[in-house]
Amino acid sequence: MLQDIADKMQTELAGKSFDGSLKFDCGDDGVIVLADNTASTQDRDTDCTIRLSQDNLVKLLTGKLNPMTGVMMGKLKISGNMGVAMKLGQLLG
Repeated sequence: MLQDIADKMQTELAGKSFDGSLKFDCGDDGVIVLADNTASTQDRDTDCTIRLSQDNLVKLLTGKLNPMTGVMMGKLKISGNMGVAMKLGQLLG
């Protein structure tokens, strides 16, 4: 499932520039790392980490979960460079 999401993100990244690195940490389900204009399920250190469930990741990426609401409700936790997380909206929007 996460590989499918990563593949879709890779398609979205085509022709776009993403400065920095970001990890979606879905716990036992795995991770998706955006870095060097690629989306991968290989774990590595990143500038920013967003911890959330796989279900909430899908909702976030499909616009069904507002990032700010998700943080306020505790559905996602952001650590590291917040500026990188802010760029995500422009990238996937």
